[in-house]
Parts: sequence; C-alpha cells; structure tokens
Amino acid sequence: MAQVSGAPDTLGIQHTQGHVLCCLCGLAIQPNPSNMCVNCLRTQVDITANVQKSVTIFFCRGCGRYLQPPRHWVKADLESRELLTFCVKRIRGLSKLKLVDAGFIWTEPHSKRLKLKLSVQGEVFNGAILQQTFSVDFVVADQPCLDCNRHAASPNVWTACVQVRQHVHHKRTFMFLEQMILRHGADASCTNIKEIHEGLDFFFANRQHAVKLVDFLQAVVPIKFRTAKQLVSHNIHTSNYNYKYTFSVEIVPVCKDDLVCLPAKLAASLGNLGPLVLCSRVSAALTLVDPLTLRHAQVEAGTYWHSPFRSLILPKQLVEFVVLDIELLGPTTSRHSLAEAQVARKSDFGRNDRMYTTITHLGQILHPGDTALGYDFEHANAVDPDLDRWIERGGSPPEVILVKKSYQEKRARKHAKGETRTWKLNRLAMEAAAGAEKASAQRARQAADRDTADMEHFLQELEEDADMRSRVALFKDKQAAAGRAARPAPSVAATDDDDGDFPEVPLEELLDDLAGLQLDEAEEEAAIAAAAAAGELDGGDSGAEDMTE
Repeated sequence: MAQVSGAPDTLGIQHTQGHVLCCLCGLAIQPNPSNMCVNCLRTQVDITANVQKSVTIFFCRGCGRYLQPPRHWVKADLESRELLTFCVKRIRGLSKLKLVDAGFIWTEPHSKRLKLKLSVQGEVFNGAILQQTFSVDFVVADQPCLDCNRHAASPNVWTACVQVRQHVHHKRTFMFLEQMILRHGADASCTNIKEIHEGLDFFFANRQHAVKLVDFLQAVVPIKFRTAKQLVSHNIHTSNYNYKYTFSVEIVPVCKDDLVCLPAKLAASLGNLGPLVLCSRVSAALTLVDPLTLRHAQVEAGTYWHSPFRSLILPKQLVEFVVLDIELLGPTTSRHSLAEAQVARKSDFGRNDRMYTTITHLGQILHPGDTALGYDFEHANAVDPDLDRWIERGGSPPEVILVKKSYQEKRARKHAKGETRTWKLNRLAMEAAAGAEKASAQRARQAADRDTADMEHFLQELEEDADMRSRVALFKDKQAAAGRAARPAPSVAATDDDDGDFPEVPLEELLDDLAGLQLDEAEEEAAIAAAAAAGELDGGDSGAEDMTE
C-alpha cells in the first residue's frame, strides 16, 4: 500500500513510505533486500575481498616502457591515462565487479610505488548493490626490455654463432633469405649480424636461440650443418662448464634458373629425368624441371649432398635471344607449356642469319618478337664430368635452352622516362666484416657495384615472380610515389603502345612502412599481425619456394 512520499492519491490523502528496523543494530531504515543499514552491510560484507591489493609491475629504465605480459612493452607517462589503463588491467579479481571510478594517489616519483584509488560496485544479499572504495599498491621493479638489453650488450660477447655460407658468385640468395628472416622475425634474438664473404654470421647470447635459427633455415632452404664447441672456462668445484658453440651451415650451391647436369645414378632414381634440367624453385628441396619434356622432380637436401652437382654455366653467361616464331606442342602444367621456338641471338642481328630451333617450357608467356634469356651451348664453355660422360654415352645437348622472358628493353624505356619503383624492402642491421675496412678503395668500389647489381637483379625477380613476391614483405615508398604523382600523366596512346605486359607490383600487395608512420608499440604489433594474417608463409617446403639466383 505504500506510495511515494508526498504523492497524493485520488482522494487527496498524503502517504509516506514505511520504515523497517535494521536486523543488526535496530536502526529505522527504508526497506531493502538485505534488511540491513549501510553501516552494518559494510561491516558484514567486503566485495573487494577477492581483489588483488598489491601488484608488481616491471619497468624498463632504458626506454621508459612497462611490461605487458608475456612480451609486450607499453609506453606510458606517470599519472597518464595510458598508465591508469595499464594498471587497472593488471589487477586480478576486478572483472566480477563494476568499476565506477579510478584515479592515482600521489606518491614520490622516485619511490618506485604507484597507488590507485578505485570505486567499485557489487551485488550482495538478495540483489542489494553495495559500493566500496579501496586502494591498490603497485611495486615498480626494474627489468630491461629485450631491445635495451641487446643494445647494452657488447657485440663481441656471444655464446653461439651460426655461420651461413653459400659458395656461389652472387648474393641474391642471401638477399631473399634476409627478407624471409625479417618476415618471420627469426633475427629477434640476435645480438649481432656480420656480413662477410659468401655469407652471414649470426651471434646469439643463448645456444637455444641459435638452434632455433638453424631449424628455421632447414625449413626454407636445403642445407647441411655441423656443430662445434669450444671450452671457455669451468669450475672444478661445481663442475660448471662454459662453452662457445658454432653452427656451420652450408646452403646448396644451386639457385633458381640454374642449368645443371644430373649424375647418372641420381637421374635414374628420378625416373631418368634430364639429365640437363633447370632449377625452377628452391625451398626445403630443389625443384628441377626438364625444359624438353616438362617433367619435374624434387631433390631433398639429403639426396643432394649424397650425390652433389653444380651449375653448368654461370647465370652471368645468359644470352639474349629474339623469338622469331613459336608453336605450342600440347603438354602444359600450371606454370609451363611445351612449345617449339625459333630464335636468333640478339647480337647476331645485322651480322648473320644464324637461327636456332629449340624446345622450350615457356610457351605460355613467349610470343613472336619477345626477348628471352637463355644458355647458348654452341658458344659456352661448359665443363662438367657428368656432362662429358653423358655425351660419351650418346647424349646430345640442345644448342639453346631458354630460361626466362626478358624485360630489359622495357625497363630501359621506363628508366629513361624517370619512372622508379613505388615500393621498397627493409634490410637487416648488419655489420661489415673486419677485413672490409682494410680493403683498398678500388676493391670496395667493385664490391659495392656487385652488390648493387645483385640487388637490382633481385628486385627484378620479385617484380616478375608473383609467387616469390607473396613470401616477401614489400613496403610503400612514399617519396617515390609522390615523385611519380608529380610527373604529368602519359597519353592514352603512349600507354597502350608501351609495355602492356611489363611486370609491376600491384598496390594491394604493398604494406605501410611502420617505421615511417611512427606508430606506438601496440599499433605496430597489430599492423604486423594483420600483415602476417593476410599473407602468412607456409612452413616446410613452401617456406621459400622461389629462391632467387
């Protein structure tokens, strides 16, 4: 029958709300589900009993960041909204209560203590809502982050070293391997990286980190490795020994687009493949294709090192041929089509009428008038015991073996117009070898020219091979894009007539450069996770299926 106090009914009678006595102290109170006054309710119930009142947080003095377990570091200033949010999330038991208010209680900046004043609401007896205010103490403990720890450590102090080598005449394999390492973050535990002749040296403060890198290399390239350890010191009283570990890793000296002659036993075990075959992919296994039959096979690392073979002709001996005529022969695969092509050396134009007829696996991309790169057996000096034995048994190598389509003329025309790439690659922070400083100026200039040529060739490989490009993180070059946008647009006629099939990287495959955007830690990791989810690499054989030359 009770109505709101002061509210008249239809007869104009004034009603007041009834009161009850508190079940503990007997004080007259308004009715509530617990039948207790506020003071008695607070003495009987503590809704903050399961809330953590003391928390330890870790702070890096080098960069001023706080550790968000397990490995994330958050940048926050004292008494800032970011630090308040970070501290509230670190309190256990707060999820079952409703947070009403939160704020800092002032403490000395050098006291290594933080205090929060929190107001929470919780449900108690029979649905009654109780609000309480309490404080939480935070103890700030010093702990350097991984980046600061690595920066402060001496690069000459290491426990394990991984020496990666490939005995070839270029560095394009390591350029691709560098991008794979950056994409997967395999260099996260490295204390130092040194670039030396024919390879890289990775230094680690822990042996397990070196083992992890070796396992990663086994998943992306065919390798063999051996280990060694050197005793640094030992304690005869506690039998503790300190070692330095070295992992010597050798990559198979066969690269993409290399021409090889298989040993007789290996060719027989692969179903009488070849023996003259091209290497079309390099992943955890070598993928070999016969350009005359389109048959292909994979050679595992163990099989290769049991029956090793090397390249017949160096890639720098590739010759430009002009396609005069081409006719498809029928057999096709997902990437190749068998065709009969009539070609002529580009250097022979205007000098003689020498033409060559050959079988090629590039039937689906070559057309009359195109330029292709290939190996000229008629003028090449190919020295290999397996090739000599095959010729003695009656084998006859073709005069020309086409390897890939050439876009040199089209690139030259675009370069003459001032067009540049609108994308770029990130590089590892590498240190030059000790002997590099002692080299003469001429040798240093020659080495720099070779590295520039290898990098240009590698970038061209990325433009031409979409499958290889999908395994590499390409970033937008805003300066180059702005320069291209500032130039006047070419006419429609010039665009139609010029380089319709020229390989270019689509804009949707490019990522934003996180360093240039100056994102904070959380945004940067979120962007990296999104990029990885968009084009995650497969493990095993698909890790680096298209290794460059």
